Amino acid sequence: METKQISKAVIKRLPRYYRYLGELMEDNVERISSNELSKKMHTTASQIRQDLNNFGGFGQQGYGYNVHYLYTEIGKILGLDTVHPMIILGAGNLGQALANYVDFEKRGFRLVGIFDVNPVLEGIAVRGLEIQMLSELPFFLRENNVEIAILTLPKNKAKEMADILVENGIKAIWNFAHLDLETPDDVIVENVHLSESLMTLSYNLSKYRQEHVDK
Repeated sequence: METKQISKAVIKRLPRYYRYLGELMEDNVERISSNELSKKMHTTASQIRQDLNNFGGFGQQGYGYNVHYLYTEIGKILGLDTVHPMIILGAGNLGQALANYVDFEKRGFRLVGIFDVNPVLEGIAVRGLEIQMLSELPFFLRENNVEIAILTLPKNKAKEMADILVENGIKAIWNFAHLDLETPDDVIVENVHLSESLMTLSYNLSKYRQEHVDK
């Protein structure tokens, strides 16, 4: 049976559904209609129904969506019903900030190692994990089941480190280095460019000022 192709736009919206549904559960909301959810999501009810129909729909005519059930099912779609061991390469400010972000563990992302090239950082504990040297990485990967590698290294180090990760069987890389990594087709990369997000914010701020302040 041919697997249905889901658009990237739909996939990018799934974490937002998951987050908003989690907030509804915290507020003890048991069910919600697509119209009610659309107001919270700032999108259309039709868009929500189309998105969820890609995965089976989940709603009932005249009832809407069971919040807990939909939250659980979207979690399964996102792969959050299993534990994903991950490592961080680069124990600078960003690397340590990510290591200290406790919500990762709540979502099933378990940090098992932190690595850096700076010998001054060796042995320093971050949330109970001692920083190891990058020279130890190949052995660590052979001895541990690691699914995801997070790169917070400088641009000039990222490509070399990505090659080492691929050679040692890593299939998913979350890349914060300031370049788009090129990897084999069987290695999944999510490139995160913080400066681009900030520039987009700057553009929208400038546009707002032109439309509202300069009049």
